[in-house]
Amino acid sequence: MSLTDIQARIAAAERAAGRAPGSVRLIAVSKVQPLARVEAVLAAGHRLFGENYVQEAQAKWPDLRARFGAVSVHMIGPLQTNKAKVAVELFDAIHTLDRPSLAEKLARLAEARGVCPELFVQVNTGAEPQKAGVLPEALDGFVADCRGMGLPLAGLMCIPPEGEDSTPHFHMLAKMAARNGLAGLSMGMSGDFEAAIAAGATHVRVGSAIFGARDYS
Repeated sequence: MSLTDIQARIAAAERAAGRAPGSVRLIAVSKVQPLARVEAVLAAGHRLFGENYVQEAQAKWPDLRARFGAVSVHMIGPLQTNKAKVAVELFDAIHTLDRPSLAEKLARLAEARGVCPELFVQVNTGAEPQKAGVLPEALDGFVADCRGMGLPLAGLMCIPPEGEDSTPHFHMLAKMAARNGLAGLSMGMSGDFEAAIAAGATHVRVGSAIFGARDYS
């Protein structure tokens, strides 16, 4: 698989769902990938990337942005509150707003800076105890609280339970977003992004299918 293959599959999924061309943004997930692979995708013209770890992104992207120009980098991994200050300076969007303490910290930083990255609320659609995210029944209140703090909410994000059919989770997320007047839907990864697009995804997060398998050793 390659960047062009994934772009073609996204375009086909948009057509199949009756959606406008280019309505889905591809986040190339570059976490733990060798620099040469990331540079190759940049050289091919792609400019939207996702990272899971603040420290890794901090070491990688300032230099790449200096060399390749305007690049949008999104935080898609869990964000520790004590790393929020670095995150808001480094990322254009954060997809993992998942708890009141993080919302309060981001609100303080946004007020001090006068600007804030786009924010997606992570929803734990499967109510998995080991997984981060706001529980579905708590979402409406959490969104209202975030808006009360002046946070710029762009949408919702989910990671469906592994081994389950993702489609019901995607539809659940879409309904919750519509109910709360949120346009953004960050959902779908390498194995299920076409189903996510059919359900209304605006951002899909694809890593290994573009870059190849990760080596964590």
